[in-house]
Amino acid sequence: MKGGIFILSGAGLSAESGLKTFRAADGLWEDHRVEDVATPEAFARDPKLVQRFYNMRREQAAKAAPNPAHRALARLQSEYDAPVYLVTQNVDDLLERGGARDVIHMHGALKDALCAACGHRWAAPMVMNVEDPCPACGTPATRPDIVWFGEVPYHMDTIQDALEDSDLFVSIGTSGVVYPAAGFSQMARSLGIRTMELNLEASGGRFDEVREGPASTVVPDWVNEILAD
Repeated sequence: MKGGIFILSGAGLSAESGLKTFRAADGLWEDHRVEDVATPEAFARDPKLVQRFYNMRREQAAKAAPNPAHRALARLQSEYDAPVYLVTQNVDDLLERGGARDVIHMHGALKDALCAACGHRWAAPMVMNVEDPCPACGTPATRPDIVWFGEVPYHMDTIQDALEDSDLFVSIGTSGVVYPAAGFSQMARSLGIRTMELNLEASGGRFDEVREGPASTVVPDWVNEILAD
């Protein structure tokens, strides 16, 4: 019986759909310093700026379309005769719109809102405002349901269980330098799991196999190989 495949995806998976990778060479993210839009301290200091930033990202993601890499991973999940665990650092829903199911969003999702007061979650409107009341407790403490720097990623126990149930670890479109995601390949190696990287350029991490190229090319080619075995 085939073992499961654990796939960790990052911004490079969605780049060809028109969504920018996490931050540019100059350290800016959509012309903002990360420290100004992606930390709890930033939200406490200037919540309106943070809300505007994520409203913009939500609009961009809604206009984007899944690319061949998203659709190929959905096909792999549908046709492979063992579990395919899709864990993503991305906050867009392009994997789901490409046909994937049960995607594990370790950094949250643009489509969701979170009450900073009571922890209630609900479907985010396209435009969120600081003054929006929580549907559960009524407190005007609405924030994006996004894991910011300094916060603990979601679903870590589920992710570890999925990794331990797999025979192959594949990193797609991620630099592999931000923890805890950066530690997944190390954990895989310690468990004797084969590791592979599909990336525009090699990240320099330790993998048993590395394939370079745009995700829309290398991911479908790899999926075709896997399903042909």
